Amino acid sequence: MNKAYEQLQTYLERAQAFQTARVLFEWDNETLAPRAAGPNTSRVVGTLSGEYFSVITDPEVKKLVKECEKEDLTETEKAIVRELAEEIDKLEKVPAKEYREFSELTSESARIWADARKKKDFDSFAPTLKKLIEYTKKFASYRAGEGQKLYDVLLDDYEKGFDMETLDRFFGTLKEQLVPFLKKLTDSGVKVDDSFLTGDYSERDQEAIGRFLAEYVGFDFDKGVMAVSAHPFTTNLHNKDVRITTSYNNHVDDSLFSVIHESGHAIYEMGIPDDLTQTLVGTGASMGMHESQSRFFENIIGRNRAFWVPVYGRLQKQFPAQLKEVSLDQFVKAVNKVEPSLIRTQADELTYSLHVLIRYEIEKMLIEEDLDVEELPRIWADKYEEYLGVRPKDVAEGVLQDIHWSQGSFGYFPSYALGSAFGAQLYAYMKKEMDFEGLLEKGDMGRIREFLRENIHRYGKLKTSRQMLKDVTGEDFDPQYYIDYLTDKYGKLYGI
Repeated sequence: MNKAYEQLQTYLERAQAFQTARVLFEWDNETLAPRAAGPNTSRVVGTLSGEYFSVITDPEVKKLVKECEKEDLTETEKAIVRELAEEIDKLEKVPAKEYREFSELTSESARIWADARKKKDFDSFAPTLKKLIEYTKKFASYRAGEGQKLYDVLLDDYEKGFDMETLDRFFGTLKEQLVPFLKKLTDSGVKVDDSFLTGDYSERDQEAIGRFLAEYVGFDFDKGVMAVSAHPFTTNLHNKDVRITTSYNNHVDDSLFSVIHESGHAIYEMGIPDDLTQTLVGTGASMGMHESQSRFFENIIGRNRAFWVPVYGRLQKQFPAQLKEVSLDQFVKAVNKVEPSLIRTQADELTYSLHVLIRYEIEKMLIEEDLDVEELPRIWADKYEEYLGVRPKDVAEGVLQDIHWSQGSFGYFPSYALGSAFGAQLYAYMKKEMDFEGLLEKGDMGRIREFLRENIHRYGKLKTSRQMLKDVTGEDFDPQYYIDYLTDKYGKLYGI
């Protein structure tokens, strides 16, 4: 090992330890911590964040990075140094005091958001949201290159190479081709009964079937846990400690598919090799690629009829009163029902990207056009009415439904739509390489999982999403695969 890199390792291990502790506190804050703990925990998170900041911006670290950039390193070492150089550049432009204040704010703001959503009270969250936006724009302005838009700075944090210009074209293509198809489908007169998915589904039974499905698709409970939170999410400390959450209500499909979705995220993290985990390249390539895996598991696998052939009986056994008389085909049509709705996480696969588009447009307005936060509930409702023909009756099913902004995650939402498109492109290629549906019908998840591990998961952040797509499929990112996948699947399901 190069001497400069060996010295750098000491700093990297300290930084990783502070980050791991912070993630653990944040996980606890969202799951098991008592409500009153919030303010005190926020101060602890602020201290840990400050220590992380100090390590990364230490002049000696910067000096060692410069030395390493001149040395003969392995590909993994080069990637770690590259990521560290980017992190230094990102953090050293932000005053340490402001970084710590923002970390404390995001730790406490998620609790404030959860309370506001529960009470359907946007006004109680609005002042906190204003502060989050102010910090976000201020930090982006510190980092922006000459002539670079602030929102482009934020987008680059989640998906390199996808700025507003690129995303405007992407979403424009989706609107142009999917909106007319959606109208054709909804005008077809085909009725799908999904009433049996709503009812008295006990949390205990939902948890039992959720654990079964998580393990079935490949979640390893020796390396992970499942808990409950206001908004389902996945976090990881390393490849042998990956944590997912779900939530329960009287719509059983919500919990079923949130578990499969979060398991997709978790399987990605569990597939990171030991030599990469707990390093700066020991996580998913990007949020878009991460979402490609979660939505791949949730939709391309989980809403595929072939997936349920071997396990639908197990679901009926868990819920005999509700599903005993419901056939497999009835169930599959129900969980693929297309119906414009209000809640993104409950949206059907076809309309999902319109939910993301609304958030993308609003974020641009918040960051680039100084949209007044007080106007958000109305703007949100107007856009839902314009794009989906539905209007929220309150802020809980409107602007307060997502946790992301309370965590300071502006620029994240487009990753969901990009991830869906990445996944469709991978699916098109995988069908050429294997009998995809045949494997699902036989309950053979292993070969599919291994393909993803070998071609996506094991690289961590050694490659960008676009590089991975090109290396796997031989083609650059092409959203037409996503459109073709949706129109083919739903055209068949609805007979149009």
